[in-house]
Amino acid sequence: MPPRSDPTARQERLGAELRKMRERAGLTAREAGELLGTGPIQISHIEAGRIGVSEERLRRLAVHYRSADIEFIDALVAMAGERRGGWWEEYRGLLSKRSLDLAELEYRAARLRTLQVVHIPGILQTEEYIRAIHTYATPAPPSDYLEAVVAFRLGRRAILEGKSPPPISVVVHEAALRIKVGSRKVARRQLEALLEASDRPGVSLRVVPFEVDGFAGSGFSMLYADGPLARLDTVQLDAAHGSVFLDAEAQLATYRDLFAKVEQAALAAGKSRGLVLGVLQEL
Repeated sequence: MPPRSDPTARQERLGAELRKMRERAGLTAREAGELLGTGPIQISHIEAGRIGVSEERLRRLAVHYRSADIEFIDALVAMAGERRGGWWEEYRGLLSKRSLDLAELEYRAARLRTLQVVHIPGILQTEEYIRAIHTYATPAPPSDYLEAVVAFRLGRRAILEGKSPPPISVVVHEAALRIKVGSRKVARRQLEALLEASDRPGVSLRVVPFEVDGFAGSGFSMLYADGPLARLDTVQLDAAHGSVFLDAEAQLATYRDLFAKVEQAALAAGKSRGLVLGVLQEL
């Protein structure tokens, strides 16, 4: 089977974790290849996510890399066994690779923590709100692309309705509640949908009011996706050129600390719902 030309972020992450294990063991790609009866090019493809790795080969590498963390190796084996893509694959070629990677990140996460300052988190947006956001784009998107974006973003909401949805902690700034994306009617329906989502089991909604001094998250929007182990967590940030995915241990620690500070600044769940309801009644 030829190498993948465009591996997913998750396939790249698996390869990167194997590369870090090899480097910690002090082995070259050539030496690792010899352990599997292959060459350094094959190892390079595995570590870049361009080809998969079987459970048997992965466990052999772990033994030679002297990794004694069985729980971590089991998590990597589970990642390696994800041979089939999800619902997002039908949008490949229509939407950006990072959009698809984000949908998979949310789908595979054990827990989600999201911070948004000026917009409602994508996973909780209504159809009208999504359309309004993209109507502002310059140049305006073609109608077929807009329809794909709307359907795709609504599809991401499916994780809320599954049999065992991941816990989701949502922190939004009051600015996101008050900025009218679209008409007053669109804004009202979006706030109603936000309140409805906060009633779901496992969904926590917290609001940071304008009156808070020294808001730590004023310059950030982020999604923190917990993996099966902390070492496999991922942070997704929005940037002008698209999504950015971070997974270095120091970066993860930084954003865990940031989210903890933001939660400390936010109102309790009950008061947060009260603030949302108050803004809704003003519309």
